[in-house]
Amino acid sequence: MYKVFIKRILDFIISICAILILFIPMIVIAISVFISDPGPIFYTQKRFGKNKKYFYIIKYRTMKVNTPDLPTDKLKNPEQYVTGCGKILRRFSLDELPQLFNILVGQMSFVGPRPALWNQTELMKMRDKNGSSLLRPGLTGWAQINGRDDIPEKLKAKFDGEYAQRISFLFDCKCFFGTFKKALKHDGVAE
Repeated sequence: MYKVFIKRILDFIISICAILILFIPMIVIAISVFISDPGPIFYTQKRFGKNKKYFYIIKYRTMKVNTPDLPTDKLKNPEQYVTGCGKILRRFSLDELPQLFNILVGQMSFVGPRPALWNQTELMKMRDKNGSSLLRPGLTGWAQINGRDDIPEKLKAKFDGEYAQRISFLFDCKCFFGTFKKALKHDGVAE
């Protein structure tokens, strides 16, 4: 019951409340992004969603407009492309706030496996085996609590599988509130 209906209802209600509460700070961040490096405020990226259907995740743009269109880990000296505002947004994971709209429309959940990039096919194969590819991806998840960007894909998939098996209201609360602790400590952020 929770996994099928209640979780989605909670995501919808909480995302509306969060957007209303954070509306002014989100506008301030949008203006800061534009002032830091004039250009688009948002960055969208193709990701795997529930049942491996693609969607476009929304983030505040943290990199300069002239950044080559490559994954950050493939860039030579990626730090040179991060804007001043972008460094702060990434440090505190504020670049993720626009994903509240992905949650609102049902493409994401507050808690679930992080949405894999369209080219992370090996990760998706592992998620297929453990059933986590059937879930709505999350703003945060069990893998984020256990390492975020620092852990290899095999371990991420393991944690995603554990989440798929243990999904419940209390486990979601543990992941959700544990994320704040990780974000404040900046644990596990690789980029």
